Amino acid sequence: MVKRSRIVAFFLIVLLLASTIGLTAKDIVKDIKLGLDLQGGFEVLYEVKPAKEGQKITEQVVANTADALDKRVNALGVSEPSIQIEEGNRIRVQLAGVEDQTEARKMLSTQANLSFRDVTDKLMMDGGDLAEGGATQSFTEQGAPNVALKLKSSKKFKEVTEHIVSLTPNNQLVIWLDFEEGKDSFQKEIQQKDPKFLSAPNVDEVFNTNEVTIQGSFTVEEAQNLASLLNAGALPVKLDEVYSTSVGAQFGEKALDQTIFAGIAGILVIFLFMLLYYRLPGIVAIITLSVYIYLILLIFGWMNAVLTLPGIAALILGVGMAVDANIITYERIREEIKVGRTIRAAFKEGNKNSFLTILDANLTTILAGAVLFYFGTSSVKGFATMLIISILISFVTAIWGSRLLLGLFVHSNWLKDKPGWFGVNKKDIKDISENYDTLDLPTRFDRFDFVKHHRKLFALSAIAILAGMIVLGVFRLNLGIDFSSGTRMEIMAKEPLTEAVLKKDLAEVKLSTDDIVLSGEQKEVGVARFKESFSQDKIAEVKDHFAKKYGSEPNISTVSPIVGKELAKNAMIALVIASAGIVLYVTLRFEIYMALGAIIALLHDAFFIVAFFSLTRLEVDITFIAAVLTIIGYSINDTIVTFDRMRENLAKRRKIKTEKELEDIVNGSLRQTLRRSINTVLTVVIAVVALLLLGSESIRNFSIALLVGLISGTYSSLFIAAQLWLVWKKKELKKKGTLTTYKEKKQWSDEPQV
Repeated sequence: MVKRSRIVAFFLIVLLLASTIGLTAKDIVKDIKLGLDLQGGFEVLYEVKPAKEGQKITEQVVANTADALDKRVNALGVSEPSIQIEEGNRIRVQLAGVEDQTEARKMLSTQANLSFRDVTDKLMMDGGDLAEGGATQSFTEQGAPNVALKLKSSKKFKEVTEHIVSLTPNNQLVIWLDFEEGKDSFQKEIQQKDPKFLSAPNVDEVFNTNEVTIQGSFTVEEAQNLASLLNAGALPVKLDEVYSTSVGAQFGEKALDQTIFAGIAGILVIFLFMLLYYRLPGIVAIITLSVYIYLILLIFGWMNAVLTLPGIAALILGVGMAVDANIITYERIREEIKVGRTIRAAFKEGNKNSFLTILDANLTTILAGAVLFYFGTSSVKGFATMLIISILISFVTAIWGSRLLLGLFVHSNWLKDKPGWFGVNKKDIKDISENYDTLDLPTRFDRFDFVKHHRKLFALSAIAILAGMIVLGVFRLNLGIDFSSGTRMEIMAKEPLTEAVLKKDLAEVKLSTDDIVLSGEQKEVGVARFKESFSQDKIAEVKDHFAKKYGSEPNISTVSPIVGKELAKNAMIALVIASAGIVLYVTLRFEIYMALGAIIALLHDAFFIVAFFSLTRLEVDITFIAAVLTIIGYSINDTIVTFDRMRENLAKRRKIKTEKELEDIVNGSLRQTLRRSINTVLTVVIAVVALLLLGSESIRNFSIALLVGLISGTYSSLFIAAQLWLVWKKKELKKKGTLTTYKEKKQWSDEPQV
């Protein structure tokens, strides 16, 4: 009866989870905010500068400017905009889903200082005399669009008209709209850079009213925009664009479709692998991973966070990483079964012994994600946010979720004599009376001597690093505009493009560059880079030209030299802080030699990613840093699994007297964890390859960096980190004659504890 009730409970829980996900997933996905790289839109980073000599840029001035920008964004009707103050005097504006990006950017940066003057240019009234929200688009009696204004004081307007009437015959009230210096006028036929003339009506009588209309050669849209600008108020400062990026709606839609398809394909392959390799635990892993994906999307929606293209990549990558915890646990359970323990005892011991390994591995990746979030920009912050959430949720689902579901089957005793359900062959199970330990189990890799050739492998790595340094010295990095400043333009056509055609198209808007790269299945996407940063007007001209020619606006990103240098500086700081944090953590959890070996292995991995990109001339942008930091966080997972096993092997010995004992510890630990390492890396590689082959072009280089890092990380975990520890320990042994183990020091008990 107990047996049946636990199995029934398992299926009821699964049914409840499936029905909950099925009934609510659609609404959750629909409510998630998409970033501008997925639905189109633009992002601008403004640097706030004085509008006049002697003006000081204080926190209050920047805050007032941000408020004015917020009002203008509301006038545009943009849903859920993002306006953030950064580094004291910078304001980042992100507007996703904007249809007319050019007009929106004009409205954001226009000064909109309304002024009423006499013919001698004497200021009579300005925008401060308008009532709040007092500007509306209206029509004249003849049906022409105009702007109706409501003033704060009819008395003041009476005094103004009295003054104008007294100037007869020059009784004109001249109305101007001041534009920020260097911006084109609202009406395209007026190309002057001076304050913009709106109208100059004759005033023949005194008006005692607070209602005024501005008439001019307006279209309805121009009149509406002018009214919105006046209601938003004048900007108290000058705004300089130091960074901007825009994504056409078609680009965003295509990127979203491709990346989701890649994610589904990668996740299905991971599910199939877990099912075939781990049998029943694999089924449990599929269930918990499905819940994991659902919970991530749910929490992301609760946080009101913005889902970006790198964020989706982090979710897909997170599935591969979430499997790691399952694999580590399941491999531990299989080892316990092989030494003759019952399924129930093996389940208990396997879960207990795998907990700290999973904790250590996840915390180091969270550390890298936190550094990435702090130093990253918009889309990279989205990646870091998703990565951190993914790790936290995977810890919950893989540890407690898997333990709960698998435990129902285990404790039902239905699996009592069925080790095959865990992928264990009965002939591989030892007799419990033989008192075998999991550390004594033979492996398929016992013929491999990982230690024997470590000097040759060190020499090989040194030669490879030297070659990489030469490559870097000769070719350097192909820095994207994120680091080198300039403009990047991505054009999408409906037919294949050629470099000659693109050069001709660019010449039509007076642009020239030899830095053109074609991509896409049919070469329908062209990327052109320019050393100079485009002005707002140039961006508008280029967008309009290519929209007419190819039916979709190009993506255009501009970065000023100042921001490019800052991004490069922040990237280096992020790498240093992440590395230092990992060294500190591994030192506290293990020992200094393991920490140093781990960090050298990580720097080795990071360097080879850099060298590979230098050799292949792949573009290095801000997402490249995200990839490197992810590898730094993830690559150490495998190293920690090995170190954890080394710690257990050390704990079996009270004292170490010979170098052979040290070599046996390293060899044994690597052999015992190799299958686990292969499987954990394999699942992440599956996710990355899916992104690489099927995902968006926008994250192609990001995926390549991850793949190179994973391969390099596997090598360094086997042949660098543990081997360096061995070299240093041998030196310590020669110096001391005998090494006291962890157990003897009472630093660790037989079972790892927090």
